Amino acid sequence: MELTKLSDMTKLHQAVAAGDYSSVKKILKKGLCDPNYKDVDWNDRTPLHWAAIKGHMEVLQLLIEHGARPCLVTDVGWTPAHFAAESGHLNVLKALHALHAAIDAPDFFGDTPKRLAQIYGQKACVAFLENFYFYYKTDLLPVILCYVDEWLLLINHLSKGNEYDGDFDEQKDISEINLAAGLDLFEGDILLQNSRNGLRDPSSRWKFPIPYILADNLALNAKGAILYAFEMFRLKSCVDFKPYEGESSYIIFQEFSGCWSEVGDQHVGQNLSIGQGCDYKAIVEHEILHALGFYHEQSRTDRDDYVNIWWDEILPGYQHNFNTYDDNFITDLNTPYDYESLMHYRPLSFNKNDSIPTITAKIPEFNSIIGQRMDFSAIDLERLNRMYNCTTTHTFLDHCDFEKANICGMIQGTRDDTDWVHEDNAQPGQADHTLAGQCTGAGYFMYLNTSFGAAEEAAMLESRILYPKRKQQCLQFFYKMSGSPSDRLVVWIRRDDSTGNVRKLVKLKTFQGDFDHNWKIAHVTLREEKKFRYLFQGTKGDPQNSSGGIYLDDITLTETPCPAGVWTVRNFSQVLQNTVKGDKLHSPRFYNSEGYGLGLTLYPQGRTSSGSSGYLGLAFHLCSGENDAVLEWPVENRQVIMTILDQEADVRKRMSSSMVFTTSKTQTSTAINGSVIWDRPSVVGSYDNSCECFRSIDWGWSAVISHQMLKRRSFLKNDDLIIFVDFEDITHLNQTEVQVQNSRLTPQGLVLHGQEQQTSEEDSRKAPLETALPSSLAQGQSSRQKRSVDNTGPLENHNWPQYFRDPCDPNPCQNEGICVNVKGMVSCRCTSGHAFFYTGERCQALQVHSSVLGLLIGGVAGVVFLTFTVISILYQRSRQ
Repeated sequence: MELTKLSDMTKLHQAVAAGDYSSVKKILKKGLCDPNYKDVDWNDRTPLHWAAIKGHMEVLQLLIEHGARPCLVTDVGWTPAHFAAESGHLNVLKALHALHAAIDAPDFFGDTPKRLAQIYGQKACVAFLENFYFYYKTDLLPVILCYVDEWLLLINHLSKGNEYDGDFDEQKDISEINLAAGLDLFEGDILLQNSRNGLRDPSSRWKFPIPYILADNLALNAKGAILYAFEMFRLKSCVDFKPYEGESSYIIFQEFSGCWSEVGDQHVGQNLSIGQGCDYKAIVEHEILHALGFYHEQSRTDRDDYVNIWWDEILPGYQHNFNTYDDNFITDLNTPYDYESLMHYRPLSFNKNDSIPTITAKIPEFNSIIGQRMDFSAIDLERLNRMYNCTTTHTFLDHCDFEKANICGMIQGTRDDTDWVHEDNAQPGQADHTLAGQCTGAGYFMYLNTSFGAAEEAAMLESRILYPKRKQQCLQFFYKMSGSPSDRLVVWIRRDDSTGNVRKLVKLKTFQGDFDHNWKIAHVTLREEKKFRYLFQGTKGDPQNSSGGIYLDDITLTETPCPAGVWTVRNFSQVLQNTVKGDKLHSPRFYNSEGYGLGLTLYPQGRTSSGSSGYLGLAFHLCSGENDAVLEWPVENRQVIMTILDQEADVRKRMSSSMVFTTSKTQTSTAINGSVIWDRPSVVGSYDNSCECFRSIDWGWSAVISHQMLKRRSFLKNDDLIIFVDFEDITHLNQTEVQVQNSRLTPQGLVLHGQEQQTSEEDSRKAPLETALPSSLAQGQSSRQKRSVDNTGPLENHNWPQYFRDPCDPNPCQNEGICVNVKGMVSCRCTSGHAFFYTGERCQALQVHSSVLGLLIGGVAGVVFLTFTVISILYQRSRQ
């Protein structure tokens, strides 16, 4: 193709078309031109289109590095792959293919790049485009790319990124954080009144929901971690929280030095500090438990019956942190000593020698357990629910492990062909999921035998009627399909039909049989606002070729969102045996609600940089995906929650291990020349054949959970390790602080060990946002601009906080438009066909492509003219 209008192009278009690498580099470096600008004088071609036309690989590489999008199309729907196929540039096609670009997409007239290559006789391109799926699915891709010398320069450059993955410091405990901050508080993290009566005094009990404020001096990740901890309280107890609306009693979460709280309701505004390094779910839960009225476990009167205190190993002046208190001061609420308590010190708390403990268990097996920072223990929850007389929780709806004969009130269908059977693990090969076949006379599940009867026979299992409080639920269950691959398990909802009868059926999701006969975890999102039932339909696919059936166990229904990604690692004990420190496994690619691709990296023996042995390492990364061209880069203010699942059947008793962090433009790496890690993966990542995508640099922890803890609880049930991942936009949490209407502060007389603290009457009447805290506490408070925002009020009966709501859920875009969450606002990406496309804010307007419209008008005009001509001829003949 000759350039007849070169002077009409932008400077970047001209330089790319001419193959002038140095000029292209200079223009891009100075930011003089948009690498994705469409030239209307040249049919909306971008610079990347010209690089594909001319076959300039170095220029193409440079454009990609500076954000050129390989999916942009011309006014007739041509991608760079169309031009490369037309011109016979095989290297360009292979490079685009390695970038996960669509090289088989049709244009507006239905012509694919392969079709164009056939028309123009580009046989090599035809052969590649006919077989690229085969190349894509095998290990031949590195061999293919070896022929693309220029492209290898880019691949090699990008692959350097994973040599130096990002890593958080090992999680420190509260005592370490507060010691480093120079704090000497009562029991290490309690800001205590002189009248020590927190747990015993009924007047210190909170009334729910507890009003709260998230001060704007908190780190964004800390705000997200606090809201995440709130959800754990709502799921497992009757404790609830609400945004502050002028109440006299409330908690304001702020960032001061260290992690600390007061004990019980002080009946005025009170501070709770989530300082630097405290923004972990378990630490936030620990401090909130203090605010609810709890002291540390090892302060119990009977402490010395269960643990040894090594007084000579305690830092001088900190021995008071290991005192015990009699029953007039604290109470154990008639519960046993709890080695697993979230409120227990770790063995090395306040120690003067790094490797010598200050507290050990009298039962040595618990030395690795005390001080766990995963989640509430069962006894923590028992005490909390006793203290506040909890009889129900806020977000828990239903659970069934089928261990009882009444099968949790579920009922068999009355108009189906057969029934589910309540089975136990007595038969060989029929182990349940709850107990994994470990217990004789227990371990029940529901079973549908698909090896006899007729094809398409079905059995229905229906829940009791449930009454939701929120607008979103997550149904989680475990299932196994050991029969024919044609067997099906279908989840239905029976809704209120607006007359009060629960009878309207809606199909939600179908699970197809396969050749994997292991237990699998499944999640189905529900959006029910009125009473409903959920149903499981088992259908026989091919009884003649079935030797098993469909198993169902451990059902849980909560009013919380389902995880964005679920990764199951099979045969994990074998994985541990076959790996060394630094070895890693990559998860499949997942997508979040915004359309970002994401993944996890698991280090079974820990990362190379880890100073600990016998621990798992876990990291997060972004993956290139089908939506990258329309997404915002770099992606910041997204909170990552990675959860290693405790597979305890009852979700309220799980002690899963969660790690939380938030993406930021400050997170960069020298391995990618100081670029932001969360930029587009095709620019800052390296290609991975396993997902057929680019993966960015890992960002996570070298040591997350010990192998011993994994084996102690239900993390490895059936030898499966299950990990959840979420990636949610929390930009709207940047400004959450509200104006305090009550000017009172916590009463005078706060006790800090190691210093005298006096509070004047005048100071005591200041609002907590402006309180003159002890200097050692206030040192960590960063300077900030004070803000005041309007309170949004209660959130749908204290539903999932509005901060996590997705404006794209449900999808407001019409006509199958794709909704994208852009900084909390809806942006619709409208669909386009060969002849028609949609426009408008919500894709509500139907338009016809101008080229097609011209053809239609021309065609109609031609038909009219032809009809007129025929009629005229016939008329003339009739007159003759």
